[in-house]
Amino acid sequence: MKIDPTAPLHPDEVLAHALADAAAAHSLRHFRTPLEVIAKADQSPVTQADRAAETAMRECLAARCPADGIYGEEHGSRQLDARRVWVLDPIDGTRSFITGSPLWGTLIALLEDRRLRLGLIDMPVLRERWIGVQGRATCNGQRVHASGCTEVARARIVTTSPDIFGVPDSADWQAFDRLSRGCAMRRFGGDCYGYAQLAGGTIDLVVEAGLQPYDYLGPAGLIEAAGGLITDWQGRPLGLDSDGRVIAAATPELHAAALKVLRD
Repeated sequence: MKIDPTAPLHPDEVLAHALADAAAAHSLRHFRTPLEVIAKADQSPVTQADRAAETAMRECLAARCPADGIYGEEHGSRQLDARRVWVLDPIDGTRSFITGSPLWGTLIALLEDRRLRLGLIDMPVLRERWIGVQGRATCNGQRVHASGCTEVARARIVTTSPDIFGVPDSADWQAFDRLSRGCAMRRFGGDCYGYAQLAGGTIDLVVEAGLQPYDYLGPAGLIEAAGGLITDWQGRPLGLDSDGRVIAAATPELHAAALKVLRD
């Protein structure tokens, strides 16, 4: 994706764009082609596209900022005690990728002194790149902002799949089902794209469980820059050691109201 040379980009944003470009060069090459699908230890699928895309990002970081740490989905972590740590998910939505759906993306986050400084969601097939840095959120260079929704009854809520909450009668599923049935509209699917939609103002709530840091930190950086609020189900800030249950809302008021329903 081309970057407008006249736009005042932060150096970390320039690097994040380079990482996303490097990943897309590999992932798009393999999209909708025959792929060997490998089951990881947790039974989630991975392909050569996931691994090649993350390798390309790691090579870029090694060349440009070798002192920075990396927390990656496919090739593990290194230097997590570094002041700056990049969190990488080369293909979020591997099942979507495998089945030919365009709703998969690359997620990138930057932690500095354990605090979230940047979040990026790149949707290569849709040609949409969403990034939040220094309190400014954009999609393809255009400013975006979360909606002003403050009430659960007026909210549009999305989650990737009922499966992420565990068994059908799990407490997490029951909490989500209770909350989502009180919303104006609920939708399933989209993987990371739901978080981008929240940043853009067309979705008001995203609630999920069973996530890893590389699943939620990139979206978190974007959503915070777009004026939204994203935490765990206890209302705590997200980090590398969060429990994987995430609630993102367009406004603090909606977040508080939705969190109360989840925890009742």
